[in-house]
Amino acid sequence: MSFFMDSAISLSSKLLECVYIIIGLITIYAGVKNLLDKENPARYGTFVFWTSFGIVCALGHWLPTKVSGTLVIIMIIPAIFKRVKVGKQTIPTKEYSRKQYEKIGMKIFLPALTMGVMSLAFALLTKISALVGVAVGVIISILLLMAYSKDNRPSTFLKDSERFLSMMGPLCMLPQLLGALGGVFTAAGVGEVIGKIVSGIVPPGNVTIGIIVFAIGMVLFTAIMGNAYGAITVMTIGIGAPCILNYGADPVVIGMIALTCGFCGTLLTPMAANFNIVPVAILDMKNRFGVIKNQIVVALIMIVVQIIYMIALH
Repeated sequence: MSFFMDSAISLSSKLLECVYIIIGLITIYAGVKNLLDKENPARYGTFVFWTSFGIVCALGHWLPTKVSGTLVIIMIIPAIFKRVKVGKQTIPTKEYSRKQYEKIGMKIFLPALTMGVMSLAFALLTKISALVGVAVGVIISILLLMAYSKDNRPSTFLKDSERFLSMMGPLCMLPQLLGALGGVFTAAGVGEVIGKIVSGIVPPGNVTIGIIVFAIGMVLFTAIMGNAYGAITVMTIGIGAPCILNYGADPVVIGMIALTCGFCGTLLTPMAANFNIVPVAILDMKNRFGVIKNQIVVALIMIVVQIIYMIALH
């Protein structure tokens, strides 16, 4: 409790830790539920994966780093050997879903909109993390859905949370691992290595060429990492700062558009699992790369637009 009572720690950090604890508890529930599910063909591996994940999420702030690291290693072992499976699921029938839609109508989109609005409100109007805003939005959305139908009990949301976690499986860990990878790359000096390579390609002082290389590099590196936020740190150190910002370009404009260039790379890679692979699992699509194939043309058009935009405004 000393963490939550410490006046030196911001309210945002305390609330964010509460969010992680809730996420961890839900994930531990997923592990226990699958352990008790005799219809799950890999219930022990599934239990180990979700429970280890949940402990790190809920208690990671207080666990020694070596313990957290060990749990992460333990967690990925069943995933590597494909021993994380979906157990018995209770899915609403199409007839039930149709009746609920006829009853609720387009109001069904209000809870989803609430989460986005709350996230934006917290980001713009408070000093509290936008992720806390999302959590508050989720709570409001739960209350709205309970008001829509008496069938929506607290247990309903807990079971559906587990169902969607199981549908995504180990892929749900990819964004966190890739985000950590960006920090590892930065600490390892990958940006400096890229800078040395690019210095022989971009003529000194030629900001236009620097912008083009920077933008394309953001697309490629994001496609490799699956995370534009991790890629931009490395690419800014290696290309953005020495080839563009050092010659007087506006860092706000360059940083903003470079990140958008990275998002074009997100559209092209299965490494961005939460965007391109999770929908495939949720919608049970036959083509694993169906989402990416439908985004390729948009991504290529947008990267050209972003490059022109960056050159014009830098």
